Amino acid sequence: MDEEYDVIVLGTGLKECILSGLLSVDGLKVLHMDRNDYYGGASTSLNLNQLWKRFRGDDTPPESLGPSKEYNVDMIPKFMMANEVLVRILIHTDVTKYLNFKAVDGSFVYNKSKIYKVPATDVEALKSPLMGLFEKRRARKFFIYVQDYEDSDPKSHEGLDLNKITARDLISKYGLEDDTIDFIGHALALYLNDSYLDQPATDFVKRMKLYAESLARFQGGSPYIYPLYGLGELPQGFARLSAVYGGTYMLNKPDCSVVFDDAGKVIGVSSEGETAKCKKVVCDPSYLPEKVHKVGRVTRAICIMSHPIPDTKESHSVQVILPQKQLGRKSDMYLFCCSYSHNVAAKGKYIAFVTTEAETDNPEAELKPGIDLLGPVDEIFYDTYDRYEPTNSPETDSCFISTSYDATTHFESTVKDVIGLYNKITGKELDLTVDLNAASAAPEE
Repeated sequence: MDEEYDVIVLGTGLKECILSGLLSVDGLKVLHMDRNDYYGGASTSLNLNQLWKRFRGDDTPPESLGPSKEYNVDMIPKFMMANEVLVRILIHTDVTKYLNFKAVDGSFVYNKSKIYKVPATDVEALKSPLMGLFEKRRARKFFIYVQDYEDSDPKSHEGLDLNKITARDLISKYGLEDDTIDFIGHALALYLNDSYLDQPATDFVKRMKLYAESLARFQGGSPYIYPLYGLGELPQGFARLSAVYGGTYMLNKPDCSVVFDDAGKVIGVSSEGETAKCKKVVCDPSYLPEKVHKVGRVTRAICIMSHPIPDTKESHSVQVILPQKQLGRKSDMYLFCCSYSHNVAAKGKYIAFVTTEAETDNPEAELKPGIDLLGPVDEIFYDTYDRYEPTNSPETDSCFISTSYDATTHFESTVKDVIGLYNKITGKELDLTVDLNAASAAPEE
């Protein structure tokens, strides 16, 4: 261990593993350490016995749930959009060869106490029961504008400069109702709150196009894909990538502590009496608690069920977004469901998560609107964890700390953090020029 490295990465969470892989591919000498004896950190996947031990304290789940080893329950469950940056990273780094993906069956939104499929194109807008007849026509015109919009083609702009007008201005041109704006902004453009309405409309339109393009890519019921055997496969895939490019891995290294010089700049990491020297450290918030601050809490329910979520067309895998206004909350709520069809549960069983940013100290009451949509539940576990963001200056101390995972059930914010950290660590943009259509990330049927 007494060697010098360009970067030492602490923790094998998904963000840290992606960065470890990318930096190794770039030719940097990487040492990757974790105090745990398993991959994944906060974003690990648990079998049934591990789930029971974590939340119930004993090791004997009921036999009716099936074999423990058939379960892979994500602790940070998220779907990835078929055309999004994470998929480009997977293809760019060839990590796809370690993973098998399957399209997610459905993408839904909660509106006026009911669940509806999220319409993402002009054709779907006309069919959607979410809107009345006249609103459908207005929404169809809006979707056509978004679908036809190209940065490089001024004719498609219809005289609008999306860098100068806000999303609110753009929407008002089409006269859309509040409920329509709600599902477009939160379930389609995937914004966490309504502040986007007063930002330039460019990002809003790009997000909507990403959703529609991802939906079209595999002609499925949703724009999302998900790896067989759960998300725990992703950190391991990037760990393999790092190892192929010369990265060194050390699990089960207790008491990893970052060592600084007198000026407060990182010079290495010590564990068990040895110190590995390095120029930079990348880690999750738990490794440098004095350089982060708490910004919120995520509360969630993990449910094992024997049926799909009602009103989702019998979908075996599905995301349902409950926009904040529909619940009278400050934060959206997310339902995530996967099943034995993605090899994350025993035959006939479904794993559902209900997740939101905590606004009270009563998770059971707070999550009730989402749990009520699930129908009968075999087992339920409640969990709340703190969210942290870094407060340090990487230019001064050479420490690059990821943010904690938020409540969302998609990868939008996760990937944004990874790319931001990559830019800071390397001083360059991540090159993701890949041909998605020619790539081998196509999911199984």
